[in-house]
Amino acid sequence: MVHPRNIGIIAGSGVYPATFIAAARRSSPGVKLAVAAIQDETDPGLAGQVEALEWFRVAQLTKVLKFFRREGVTEAVMMGQIAPKNLFSMRPDLRVLMILARLKERNAETLFGSVADALAKEGITVLPATTFLDDHLPGPGHFCGPVFNKRQLADAEFGFRIAKQTSALDIGQSVVVRHGTVLAAEAFEGTNACIQRGGEMGHGKNVMLVKVSKPNQDFRFDVPVIGPLTIETCAAAGVSGITLEAHKTLLLEKAAVVELCAHHQIGIHAI
Repeated sequence: MVHPRNIGIIAGSGVYPATFIAAARRSSPGVKLAVAAIQDETDPGLAGQVEALEWFRVAQLTKVLKFFRREGVTEAVMMGQIAPKNLFSMRPDLRVLMILARLKERNAETLFGSVADALAKEGITVLPATTFLDDHLPGPGHFCGPVFNKRQLADAEFGFRIAKQTSALDIGQSVVVRHGTVLAAEAFEGTNACIQRGGEMGHGKNVMLVKVSKPNQDFRFDVPVIGPLTIETCAAAGVSGITLEAHKTLLLEKAAVVELCAHHQIGIHAI
């Protein structure tokens, strides 16, 4: 007899958690889902899509673990965004304080990595945040919008190489390039601000966004994402091409992305 899977979701903001829930329902019949919702972040509408939902502040790990145990959770995912202001103003419980005391570097990656490790120690398998979402991860080559020309393909390769180096240094995972020149590199300000700055530097013409994964990306909680807002930001900044890393970049609201790319004549290509 095959027992239904029982998955806990630590859910931040945005449509990512809802996308996962819908994909889980399609891919794993009978799956039971319990959402640990983050105050001021998680969409309250998720309550009607899952078997259980409970609200927590950022860094209330002990309460989250009790909730998951009560709901019989054996696997978990972490997805959605947490605003930097909430990370920096969190009131950690004792378990998180002990985690923080052991960390040499305190950033989103080390914090969420430690949370994932704590879940694993409790017997909860932490799944990649791309679980059930293979059809949202473009393979290599042209994906949608206008096909890249020779100049754009050269910029794609150049930007990909640069972005791999900046991401390896934990600076950021996106760069904006034009004709072999780096116009902007993402840092703490995020992808959209990087796009806007790069578009201004390139005067909104023949500008390309390149987004990659880090060499040691932990896909349990950290996945490069492109969505409709990214496309709208690119259109406003004069970005005409977007290069992604194949099989490692998640397209949220894929149908809307394809439609917007066609409307704004923005090509998406994966390497």
